[in-house]
Amino acid sequence: MNTYSRLTAANTAKSNSLAKLSSGLRINKAGDDAAGLAISEKMKSQIGGLAQAKRNAQDGISLVQTAEGALNETHSIL
Repeated sequence: MNTYSRLTAANTAKSNSLAKLSSGLRINKAGDDAAGLAISEKMKSQIGGLAQAKRNAQDGISLVQTAEGALNETHSIL
């Protein structure tokens, strides 16, 4: 029984190592590093928020450019 349990543990460790190698990720599941996974998920959400903020800023710039064009056209008409 002892040999069987050690063999099972070795196979599990091998499977975990192969999963990490094949994915290229340090954390594949919460059991690998729960704190690291939580930090990673928080950073992913922050990156998503920053990407949306960038899009919002670009939309604001476009709005100002459109308004500037309209004002220039109004000025040229007057």
